[in-house]
Order: sequence, then C-alpha cells, then structure tokens
Amino acid sequence: MSDVFKALADPTRREVLQRLKAGPMSAGRLAEAFPVSKPTMSAHFAVLRQAGLVTTQKDGTSVIYHLNVSVLEEALLGFAGVFGLGSGAASPQEEKS
Repeated sequence: MSDVFKALADPTRREVLQRLKAGPMSAGRLAEAFPVSKPTMSAHFAVLRQAGLVTTQKDGTSVIYHLNVSVLEEALLGFAGVFGLGSGAASPQEEKS
C-alpha cells in the first residue's frame, strides 16, 4: 500500500491517472501533455507500474498504459479501514445515542 501512496503523492502521476480514466493511452501521447523530459516521464511511469496503478501493453514500438482501478480501490479501502471508515463500526456520535 505504501507504493500506491508514494505514487499518488506526486501531482504529475495523479494527472497521468486522471488522463487514463478516459481510456488507454500511449506513453508518447501521455508524455506530450507534460512540460518535462521523456526520461522524467519514464520515471513517473515506472513508479505507477511498480505500485500496480497502471498496466502496460506493447503495440509495435509503442507502450500503451491502462489504468488499474482495482489497486487504487484496494488501497483506498485499506486506508479507510485504518481509520475505521466504512468498516461497519459505529461512529463516536452513534455510540453516544
């Protein structure tokens, strides 16, 4: 789960995920949207892959990125569980009544 939150900590990586919500996209097309070098974008892509937030598919010489929503959902549910959110536990206000 820490890899997921490390990946989400960076605004560029969050924007990549946001763009992938519209559908799979090539690395080149994604990189064009950001004012950073291709090696910097490659490093961002590597962090997202390591966290499992994206999957890749080779298409000739292109790499196509796909959003992996299930990993994000799992991380958010785990995070919510740490704070007792959504676990069916009574909130402090419910316990008082």
